[in-house]
Amino acid sequence: MTTDVTYVYDFSEGNAEMRPLLGGKGAGLAEMTRIGVPVPDGFTVTTQACVEAMKAGGTWPADLWAQVEARLDALEARTGRRLGAAERPLLVSVRSGSVFSMPGMMDTILNLGISDEAAAALAAETGNARFAWDSYRRFVQMYGEVVEGVPAHAFEDELTALKGRRGVANDTDLGVEDLQELVATFRRVARTHGADLPTDPREQLRRSVNAVFASWDNPRARVYRGLNDISDDLGTAVNIQQMVFGNRGDHSATGVAFTRNPSTGAKELYGEFLVNAQGEDVVAGIRTPRPLAELEAVLPEAYSEFLATMTLLEDHYGDMQDIEFTIEEGKLYLLQTRNGKRTAAAALKVARDLVEAGVIDRTTALRRIEPAQLDQLLHPGLSAAHGETP
Repeated sequence: MTTDVTYVYDFSEGNAEMRPLLGGKGAGLAEMTRIGVPVPDGFTVTTQACVEAMKAGGTWPADLWAQVEARLDALEARTGRRLGAAERPLLVSVRSGSVFSMPGMMDTILNLGISDEAAAALAAETGNARFAWDSYRRFVQMYGEVVEGVPAHAFEDELTALKGRRGVANDTDLGVEDLQELVATFRRVARTHGADLPTDPREQLRRSVNAVFASWDNPRARVYRGLNDISDDLGTAVNIQQMVFGNRGDHSATGVAFTRNPSTGAKELYGEFLVNAQGEDVVAGIRTPRPLAELEAVLPEAYSEFLATMTLLEDHYGDMQDIEFTIEEGKLYLLQTRNGKRTAAAALKVARDLVEAGVIDRTTALRRIEPAQLDQLLHPGLSAAHGETP
């Protein structure tokens, strides 16, 4: 049975107004694509597809998988790469994206499409075998945990043990042979927990989309929605996007940034990054991120482009933005933009500054200040200068 419902949209087909259907992340990716911000190519499975699957006890709507495959075929044609291929392989990320921001509450899978053959192809193509096998071990770990339900500590314990045997402190200190050993170990760990990872990358993709759908209803997401008055009926979109690699070496990086300080509202650099890393490294606490200001000395051209892009996005959206970015071999890519969360004091300052700059009017500014934030401002608090030496 077929339907006339469109469940999947290329980024190039969407815009910010489609947020209820594409989710916040998908609408942001579509809008950035529309205004010319550098975004890795991809497509979004709608919130409607997730809701219909949930109502059917996990059974997907008719035509959904066929539509995903059709969009994947088109992505492969546009990029000149193929998922899981032994030459010019395409790797993708699979990421959630609810209508309202729920940071860290749902699941993500990176580097999907990698295999022994694809890793060898990436190593040959980039001249960087370490990068290829680092991406491979990350995929097995994330897929095993998110899709197959292997406890996270089972992988982390093996990684920690290997670093101990090698006498190194950081993941980046592991060599190619170490990472190859880790991939084999991670696969063995998955099998001991009853998870035999499928070798067909399209089957991996299908299962990953299903896992992201299911993560809408995980315990931490339910609690977060309850605390933030978000309806359980909205579902999550799923974004399938060509991978860009912040872990290709010392000319690559990944990071997060706000266009203003979310604590004070001041218009200043605020964010952090890691060289030779993927996105989860910034928030995992394994390595200490560097202040965004230091990016200028490391990758000056990408830094300059990033500053211009931050200004473009804040002007376009008329609000402070929370941005996720990756730099691959000096080339900047934006992976997400959304209105940034901020303190009550910052909300007031940002709204006032944007009115003075003519970006928004007074009515819009007033609507952005929530009653609960005004209540916070009326209570005593510590001064930002508290503890500073005179």
